[in-house]
Parts: sequence; structure tokens; C-alpha cells
Amino acid sequence: MPTLHWKEIDTVLLDMDGTLLDLHYDNQFWLHHLPLRLSQKRGISYEQAQQFLSDEYQKVFGTLDWYCLDVWARKLDMNIVEAKREIEHLISMRPDAIPFLDALKNTGRKVFLVTNAHPDSLSLKIEKTQLDKHIDVLYSTHQFGVTKESLSLWQKLQSEIGFDSDRTLFVDDSLGILATAKRFGIKHLLAVANPDSKKPAVKVTDFESISDYRDIIADIQAATLN
Repeated sequence: MPTLHWKEIDTVLLDMDGTLLDLHYDNQFWLHHLPLRLSQKRGISYEQAQQFLSDEYQKVFGTLDWYCLDVWARKLDMNIVEAKREIEHLISMRPDAIPFLDALKNTGRKVFLVTNAHPDSLSLKIEKTQLDKHIDVLYSTHQFGVTKESLSLWQKLQSEIGFDSDRTLFVDDSLGILATAKRFGIKHLLAVANPDSKKPAVKVTDFESISDYRDIIADIQAATLN
């Protein structure tokens, strides 16, 4: 169980996919469903479509283009939002997410969503989960023009929110993004070890990690800020 000093935390910044939502949907879409649709559209094999997309993903990984549905729509000549809706039944919250969010809110902490997801993807997921009802403000990094992989995002976000880095917790399933947040100066960091419910948890050594938020709810409640 992670050791977090909740009395020192009054602001919580949360990733979305894999952190609050099950990453299974995104993995299925980008690694399986989109290649299937592309193979049908271009009359190529599923394996060829997978390889093509894998190569294209690598070219832009970690940049705004990687997360931008408009870019992929132009590149593939496809309606990406429509394709995403074809498997929208797979969109789901992590079972431990709502208890965690409610505990944060009920103890007086400010909670912000900070996702690299495109605004259209964010809207779809809000529609399916009502995630917005449990969070103070939701941010897509597209509105800042840069992703969480960049230090400049954190500078812009701090200017927007005014958070104190020493009293802020950031939770994400990407170790690379957590490393960037650490370089920026976010003091409290937490990695999600099991972002995809269909895959085993990974071993995390560089950061405190968690597989079930319900394990820390009692600690959060014991350190109320109200």
C-alpha cells in the first residue's frame, strides 16, 4: 500500500484513461478495432493494417498528434469518433474510482482531471460515465497546445489552477508522464499499476503505486481538510 502524507495534500490532479477509467477500451480501440476498420476500408489484411498503424503511432508517440482524433481522421480518411462509438460499450469506470473521488471531495480536497485525451474523446467518455459529476474541473491538454509529457504543460496548468506543487498529488498510469511531473516539482506522485482490467498489474519501482484506491480511503478520510 502506498505511503502518502494526506495532511500535506490539498490538490489532486488525476489522469483519466487507466487511472479513473479502465484502459481496456482504449487498448481495444487503437490496437484492434481501428486496425480492423482500416483493413476493411483499404482492402488490406488485418496484420498489414496493424503494422501500418503501429508504425504511424511510433512517429508521433507522446505528442499532441498522437492524441488528436482530428489528425487521425485526416491521416486515415476515417470518422474516428464514429469508429470509437462502435465499441463504446467497453467504456467503463474503474470500480474503485468513484469511492476514491468521493473520499477526496468529502475531505475538502480540490480535484482536477488532466487528460491528454482529445476533447471529442473526453466528451464521449463523460457521456458514458458521468465522470464530470465527481470532479471540480476537467482539462484536456489540447486546450493548452501541449501534452503532459512536456514540462511546459505543467507550467501552463499551474498558471491556470494556481496549485502549490508541494501540496499537490498527481496520479497517472504512465511512468514517463509521472517522471515529467516529478521534474516539474510535483511532490506527491502515485502510479496506477493495473490500468487495463484485462491485463495483470505491473511492478512499479520508481514511484509509489496502487492497484485499488479503496485501500487508501481510510487514510484519506483520517486526514480531512475540512
